[in-house]
Amino acid sequence: MADPPLSRETLLPRLAAHVLEHGLAGASLRPLARAAGTSDRMLIYHFGSKDGLVTALLEHVAGMYASALEMAYPTEPAASRRDCAQRLLAIGRAPMFASFLRLWWEIVAGAATGDAAFRASAAAMMDSQLAWFEAHLPPDDPDPKAGARLVALAVEGALMMDAIGLGEVGEAGLAALEG
Repeated sequence: MADPPLSRETLLPRLAAHVLEHGLAGASLRPLARAAGTSDRMLIYHFGSKDGLVTALLEHVAGMYASALEMAYPTEPAASRRDCAQRLLAIGRAPMFASFLRLWWEIVAGAATGDAAFRASAAAMMDSQLAWFEAHLPPDDPDPKAGARLVALAVEGALMMDAIGLGEVGEAGLAALEG
């Protein structure tokens, strides 16, 4: 059976697999095209520009992450904000999420340098995450919007502490988080 014709929809999964394995650092068009089984000119044809490609690719990866997170998250509602954060931290620490986390930190680092594309992608990803967190807080949470932001800070901070070898700091922070 012949491969499906090249399109954004057929290219994005190939590009995502490459970026999740190798990261974005130094990701020029040629290596991305090679990973997708096409030419750099065809990538530009399908995505308009390298920035368009990166934006579409990061949106695709964010969707993959959201789907994986939804499948990994327990079906019963969280008992508290702390419970929600602990569940999310356990998921974030799982080996299947390691490549997403490495890519996320690369995006954050790019945003920290002031790169507009990385900032826009990181903001869009975080907006999506905050909405997801809000939806997964306990049904009786007094302020789900604020609660989602607190959970995000706790989880992101704990994962950062893990990344620098200070996981116990993240654990202590979560333990101090009010229910």
